[in-house]
Amino acid sequence: MLSPAHAFDPLEPIPVLDTGPEFPMETLVAHEARAHALLDLATGPLPSAALRQLDSVSRRWLAKWENAHLPEIDAIAERLKRPGAYFLSVNYEWACTCRVAPGPGRKSARLIRVLDWRTPGLGRHVIAARVASRHGPFVTLTWPGYTGVLTGMAPGRFSAALNQAPMRKAVGFYVLDWALSRRRVWTMPHPTPAHLLRSVFEEAADFAEARERLAREPISTPAIFSLAGVRPSETIVIERTETDARLHVGPNVAANHWEAPGWRGRSRGIASAERASMMHCIVPDLETDFTWLKPPILNATTRLAMVADAAEGRLVAQGFEYMRPATQLLHLVA
Repeated sequence: MLSPAHAFDPLEPIPVLDTGPEFPMETLVAHEARAHALLDLATGPLPSAALRQLDSVSRRWLAKWENAHLPEIDAIAERLKRPGAYFLSVNYEWACTCRVAPGPGRKSARLIRVLDWRTPGLGRHVIAARVASRHGPFVTLTWPGYTGVLTGMAPGRFSAALNQAPMRKAVGFYVLDWALSRRRVWTMPHPTPAHLLRSVFEEAADFAEARERLAREPISTPAIFSLAGVRPSETIVIERTETDARLHVGPNVAANHWEAPGWRGRSRGIASAERASMMHCIVPDLETDFTWLKPPILNATTRLAMVADAAEGRLVAQGFEYMRPATQLLHLVA
């Protein structure tokens, strides 16, 4: 069990695995011990009966709308032989801070990504899967058996990341608003934002196609996408409801509140506006050791930091736990 006193010395490297299109199962087979360690941490506080119920509800939702990834998730659940696989495949409870901007020298576009999630161990056990696709490989920073994509870079095409959007203020009380938002998802016959982002990495030929799909295709839950292409002018943040989009073209920042005029919601995570303001000042430098990562962007739930440049096909990343590094720096040329 991880704890604040857990020793991450010496730091271990982030594993890099070359896979085919079935990367969720391939990463699980290669790193199954990591998957069980993460499930222990993520589901430990939940009674087994409650977790089985959450799995049942999650699978019924996937089946109801004929989710394309259900057979894959079924196979993963069968291999793991424990509750949690279905619930964690559709779970959507994190906060993040991103920036898209030209790199130093304005020769390319870059993405800065900081991922926050309450579950400890996600920083310690992150892996880099280099996934074969019809337009060439892409890298997703992921976990064994996870079927979506939250953070990735496709050399020669684009880099992209997914942030959780604000919660609708349907009633004005947090618990009721949360429950109503979960109920709303049950009525949505659309893929999760993480599954849409995965299909974009698998199928989009370039920045323009990725932008069009992320702005147009319906999703089950509101989301915020950050997208950086290869040219310095190819940067955009796309704020999404299930069927509508607001596009913020050019250098921009995304956290967990809306920037679109007239869109209202309860911001997510710790100090969303303050994180966004601070991120505007971060230089998207690939020669980094993440010493710029400071509060409030760095907080108790920070699990991953990355800077990516699709034009150069390079990224640098590091896992975090308890506000300190939990892995070695990964310098990857994809």
